[in-house]
Amino acid sequence: MTKTKTDVAIKILIGCLLVALVVIIAGTLNERVVKAGDTAPDFTITTDRGQKIGPSNFGGKVLVLHFWASWCGPCVDEAPAINEFEKKVAGSGVVVLGVSIDTNEAAYRKFISRYQVAFQTARDPDANISTMYGTFKVPETYIIDRTGKVAQKIIGEGDWSDATVNYVKSL
Repeated sequence: MTKTKTDVAIKILIGCLLVALVVIIAGTLNERVVKAGDTAPDFTITTDRGQKIGPSNFGGKVLVLHFWASWCGPCVDEAPAINEFEKKVAGSGVVVLGVSIDTNEAAYRKFISRYQVAFQTARDPDANISTMYGTFKVPETYIIDRTGKVAQKIIGEGDWSDATVNYVKSL
């Protein structure tokens, strides 16, 4: 009789563990994808200038959060335009932060130097922040308004023309 109670207890324990496993696996399958209208996830990263920053540091300012990589062709093509965009919005309550998912630090540094990147940059080689935002490809940009809401999500190369400059300044 003791063996039967033990068998039942083991079966119940195995059943509970299986349920827990299913719940854990199901939770990982529902990755969050941030879209316009959502509150921007908070994070902290250290920039190349040694500052620890995140969206909460830009209260009252518009944050243009730009995910990129040195090996990404569209990122290379877009670099001069977003650099020029940053110059046009500087001093108007808009901050551009580029987060690279480069795993190779030398390639990252070479890109920064070659394209004379003027905006703040940081490297996130484990892609933790882009994953938090649900970014699956680069470049991808989130325009976050002064209240911390995502006003616009740009997948692929952005249009960094005067129309976008005016739109971002209007936020």
